[in-house]
Amino acid sequence: MDADYFLTVANQTMWVLALAAAPILIPALLAGLITGMVQAATSINEQTLSFVPKLIVVGVSILVFGSLILGLLTDFTIGIFERIPDLVR
Repeated sequence: MDADYFLTVANQTMWVLALAAAPILIPALLAGLITGMVQAATSINEQTLSFVPKLIVVGVSILVFGSLILGLLTDFTIGIFERIPDLVR
């Protein structure tokens, strides 16, 4: 077994992880940043004010990008399972 094979699989895994997490994390980060700026400008330090918008943005992001993320993970998993016979030889 070649070490390059496992490094390639690890590299693909990291890319799939980044592509699956980014559509949820980036909008949540932007919502938190905007909410924090509004809280700093108005001096309102309510904990739920920062949590609820992020929760709504994450929910909307999952509704919008959920099928794409699931398709990406499914394709990657099928590809990994298809490589199993190559590992047994």
